[in-house]
Amino acid sequence: MTKDLDPFETQEWLEAFDAVHKIHGDERANFLLNQLQSHASDQGIKLPPSVTTPFRNTISSHREKRMPGDLFMERRIRSLIRWNALAMVMRANKKSEGIGGHIASFASAATLYDVGFNYFFRGPEGDDLGDLVFFQGHSAPGMYARSFLEGRLTTDQMDNFRREVDGGGLSSYPHPWLMPDYWQFPTVSMGLGPIQAIYQAHVMRYLSARGMVPRGDRKVWAFLGDGECDEPESLGAISLAGREQLENLTFVVNCNLQRLDGPVRGNGKIMQELEGVFRGAGWNVIKVVWGRHWDRLIEKDTTGLLIKRMDEVCDGELQNYKFNGGAYTREHFFGKYPELLELVADMTDEQIMYLNRGGHDPYKVYAAYAEASAHKGQPTVILAHTVKGYGLGGAGEAANDTHSVKKLDIDSLRGFRDRFGIPVSDDQLENVPYYRPPEDSPELEYMRRRRASLGGSLPARKADFTAMKVPELSAFKKQLESSGEREISTTMAFVRVLSTLIKDKTIGSSVVPIVPDEARTFGMEGMFRQLGIYTSEGQKYVPHDHQQIMYYKEDKKGVILEEGINEAGAMSAWIALATAYSTSSCPMIPFYIFYSMFGFQRIGDLAWAAGDSQARGFLIGATAGRTTLNGEGLQHQDGHSHILANTVPNCRSYDATYSYELAVIVQDGVKRMFEDKENCFYYLTTMNENYKQPAMPKGAEAGIIKGIYKFSQGGKAKLRLQLMGAGTILNEVREAAKILKETYSVESDIWSLTSVNEITREGQQVDRWNLLHPESKPKRAYLTEQLDGAEGPVVIATDYMKNYAEQMRKYIDQPLTVLGTDGFGRSDSREALRSFFEVDRYFITVAALKALADQGSIKHSVVSDAIKSFGIDPEKANPLFV
Repeated sequence: MTKDLDPFETQEWLEAFDAVHKIHGDERANFLLNQLQSHASDQGIKLPPSVTTPFRNTISSHREKRMPGDLFMERRIRSLIRWNALAMVMRANKKSEGIGGHIASFASAATLYDVGFNYFFRGPEGDDLGDLVFFQGHSAPGMYARSFLEGRLTTDQMDNFRREVDGGGLSSYPHPWLMPDYWQFPTVSMGLGPIQAIYQAHVMRYLSARGMVPRGDRKVWAFLGDGECDEPESLGAISLAGREQLENLTFVVNCNLQRLDGPVRGNGKIMQELEGVFRGAGWNVIKVVWGRHWDRLIEKDTTGLLIKRMDEVCDGELQNYKFNGGAYTREHFFGKYPELLELVADMTDEQIMYLNRGGHDPYKVYAAYAEASAHKGQPTVILAHTVKGYGLGGAGEAANDTHSVKKLDIDSLRGFRDRFGIPVSDDQLENVPYYRPPEDSPELEYMRRRRASLGGSLPARKADFTAMKVPELSAFKKQLESSGEREISTTMAFVRVLSTLIKDKTIGSSVVPIVPDEARTFGMEGMFRQLGIYTSEGQKYVPHDHQQIMYYKEDKKGVILEEGINEAGAMSAWIALATAYSTSSCPMIPFYIFYSMFGFQRIGDLAWAAGDSQARGFLIGATAGRTTLNGEGLQHQDGHSHILANTVPNCRSYDATYSYELAVIVQDGVKRMFEDKENCFYYLTTMNENYKQPAMPKGAEAGIIKGIYKFSQGGKAKLRLQLMGAGTILNEVREAAKILKETYSVESDIWSLTSVNEITREGQQVDRWNLLHPESKPKRAYLTEQLDGAEGPVVIATDYMKNYAEQMRKYIDQPLTVLGTDGFGRSDSREALRSFFEVDRYFITVAALKALADQGSIKHSVVSDAIKSFGIDPEKANPLFV
């Protein structure tokens, strides 16, 4: 019911509530509201479903904390930053048409950033670690423009915006890989900034709870757009932040109401929608809807129609008002109700046009930031109402195509200059010059004072850290030895390697296992009691299995991060820990263990962000391989994760077959990343198939790291082969070698391929050197050298697509046959799957015989007989197409 049947009674209720609020304050008023809601529910009265508040500022004008600085000086500085950001993008596109860049996003967010820089974002000078700030990617020009005024960037660097190949340029967006001392986090792949910010705050609390890095009052600030919130990653983890009560986290959502092509919610209200979503997830929500020029009208309105009208209009209309100007707004917004027209009768159309939105009012933004910073027990989201392309005038303010604006015509540029008071003459406008005041100017001195009081300049990233002392390989002695008659999987072998690291007195406390929700699948439940599962609240219940040795133990000081059925969240937690050496001056060694199929395929963009972030740690693709995970089927069986891993340049990937290989790779990886400080991270696959683990062959360490070593040497014979395998398929290769020897008198050298990707990368480096040194003696690839003098054709079989091993063809001089598991996986036994995908011992044998026949060493009829004796149907369907 919307009609008020008894206005007098309504007024009495409102006056009574106002009296309570006035005398007893917010807490008592909230208590009464909660009691009324509970009482109504007890009476069976259906409550309003909305968790939104009216479309107005959350903080009323009389409750605003006042901004202490010099408003006019800050506006002056902000205007210079706006100009230089615009100039940088325009100059770049004049120099190279189409180089790109964005003007409108920062134009809408300039005040949101400026207030933060002046009063809230703490830098990392001295012992203070400073705040973590996720800058919205499309606003990067504004950050460069501020750094230019501060003297951190030169005119040459600004003029090389988006021109990085020859060095000295500025990256298009925040990229730590490209600007390692400047940007902390990659954010322009929309949605990845918000979820990473949540997990950075989560890990900040985790490290503090464990006593490793005191959190103090450090904050994580994340700037994102309202359109970006449509990305599942943007909002997908906000319930974690609410549940964990991450009071150290603040989201600032720039609600300029526009995506890349048009309105975010033209027919609705994105700010109201987001308010409901965040409030429902347990966040403190602060809306900054209207600027202070509206305060007089709101106070002057005694009818309530102004707030009603604000609630009525949709975002598409709000954009129309700003795009079409004051007269249009008077007619279409205020004109709906005669009382509202009377309310603005004394205002000119220009004054109506400049009724500002809250995100452009530094006083309103400061009040919101101050309240967010003081708020306890919840994360905070600030929903700031802005105009995309603010200040661009007819060239793009609030227009649907604003996002793509790269330059202004001369009249629009003149208008922009005049609006923001930039001291650039008409005859200079054509060149769009930068403007930086003299070094001793009041503007630059004010900027320096403000940042000095907050701990130095931002953005800034610490790239170095104190090297760790890593245990020697001998610490993994048990993993290097044979398992005897006992059969174990490499997944279990990995758990033992991990346990050895955790027990190390020097680095053990830095090792963090991370799992989505399948620790038991990976045989890690033994760590529950030993290490505990981190939770910010501790364990409030007695687990039903508390009397068992491996009971489910949650602990505020727990070590394991178990992030639920949430690969993106677990990966974001891994990135937060893998970058802790930079963000918290505390190198951590995270191991994220997951179903290999749900790794790079599901969170590939986050893996790429990890590379950009210069993450250090291990990703463990457990239950790997197309045929190893029997019984699970198409969406679980992985035959391509190593191909995907190879797309990330600083990811080193290995497919180990045996326990000792894992031990060598992990020990070497920890040393490279945390002692030698190599800028890389690792992807290792492990399998759940049990088999005997042999002892490490003498001298195999170097080959294991490089990607290939000779596992065993064949005997003397007329017919010889080179058989290569990886993962569990190496065992099939070994069985095929037995068949070839016993049945066909063929001897085989057996090679373990621990990393096809590392072999290929090394070969490509050699190719490049030879290309650029045409008069020098050509170098030879490591794989080519290993096969020097090797007799017979080469046959390779892996549990991955053929393309994985085909990368090496160029570096193998011998005839080569590659077997792999192309096609969709399916449920069955391992034996059946390997036969279906044509990588079992019998297909390997057939492939070997065929290679010998093709070089004339045996008759082709021998191959036909083998096919028949093994029961292989020559006309069977290709598994790629089945």
